[in-house]
Amino acid sequence: MSDLLAARSQMAMSLAFHIIFAMVGIGMPVLMVLAEWRYTRTGDPLLLDLAKRWAKGTAILFAVGAVSGTVLSFELGLLWPGFMHFAGAIIGMPFSLEGFAFFTEAIFLSIYLYGWERVSRRAHLVAGVLVAVSGALSGVFVVIANAWMNAPRGFRVVDGLPVDIDPIAAMLNPAFGPQALHMTLAAYAGTGFAVAGIHAWFVLKQPKNRFHRHALSLALRMAVPAALLQPLSGDISAKLVARTQPAKLAAMEGHFTTQSRAPLHIGGWPDEATRTTRFAISIPGGLSFLAFGDFDAEVQGLDRIPEEDWPPVAIVHVAFQVMVGLGVFLAAISLWAAWLRWRRADFVHHPWLLRALVAAIPAGFIATEAGWIVTEVGRQPWIIQGVLRTRDAVTPMPGLIVPFLFFTALYVFLGVMVLYLLMRQMRHAPKLTSPGSG
Repeated sequence: MSDLLAARSQMAMSLAFHIIFAMVGIGMPVLMVLAEWRYTRTGDPLLLDLAKRWAKGTAILFAVGAVSGTVLSFELGLLWPGFMHFAGAIIGMPFSLEGFAFFTEAIFLSIYLYGWERVSRRAHLVAGVLVAVSGALSGVFVVIANAWMNAPRGFRVVDGLPVDIDPIAAMLNPAFGPQALHMTLAAYAGTGFAVAGIHAWFVLKQPKNRFHRHALSLALRMAVPAALLQPLSGDISAKLVARTQPAKLAAMEGHFTTQSRAPLHIGGWPDEATRTTRFAISIPGGLSFLAFGDFDAEVQGLDRIPEEDWPPVAIVHVAFQVMVGLGVFLAAISLWAAWLRWRRADFVHHPWLLRALVAAIPAGFIATEAGWIVTEVGRQPWIIQGVLRTRDAVTPMPGLIVPFLFFTALYVFLGVMVLYLLMRQMRHAPKLTSPGSG
């Protein structure tokens, strides 16, 4: 394994592990606040118990996310010294703000966990809201740094180094808004559907259990709006990619030939040898319309880009199709659930919806992993788009396969422990069957 491949593999594995905990760290505080807010409105002690259990789960996942996030911060310096030498002064501000948001979240999560009987109800609920807000901001600041790598701004390059650095302009790069919105919605949808699916499974087994019915209802209140807004957010992001990263868009769509009225490819496998996307369903003019709002617009293909600047087309295309397919799946379930709620139907009497929710447990996380593959692999061979190549940023240190195997084992161990602790929480859930529903 080459040094470059080993460094990229270790970073990819670390990011793939950490992103799950980052998503849950954004979504779970919203759920625990929703449960407590409903408790203050209804006085139902079951909702109080639910808020406390979700708070404990949030604390477990927050702790593991802190560990994996710390590992990532070290890996940036150890594996990518060329990147940090070039970009450290530019992306230092969003990373510093992320640290501030992280510590704010930790402080108010401590107040939330240990302040149930020590502060007023209103102060306790406010602490929970601040946990949710700081968790979301923590994710946004990290995404800002990544957005800058896709659309670098706020500096000039002189003799291979950045000068005239403007950190604010760098943070307010064109990709920051679309990426931050898309990732935040993904966190709410992915976490919400995972929690809803877990409780839907218990509702299928225990239809009269009010605890799981309450939990299912609250999880859907977060998941459904986020999943319905996500396609709109994705459209905004794709239009930005069309303007700023045409090679990434071409790889996403398996689009090899520059042309007007460019077709949209659904499915298929890009064949770089023949420069065609085989087995795809093609919609004439679909890509032109989605990228530029005009069925006759010209869309740049990979034929106008030197082959050494092509990203791995097949990987990016397949990952993009997985992300979009799962996003459509979650949006369809959301429409189904919203329609039933509008009719004031009880989900217990719709087992096929409950089964669909169970099937959707991993969907949001898989879609997010696929989306990050599109974002990061689609930018290759650049670590900073058009400015710094990945091969020029990697460490020259040999033997990276050893830390790769070590950290992989560490993440597997942490993942197993988290699953054990969360399943233990769920197994001891109350089994109340008094009248009423969630």
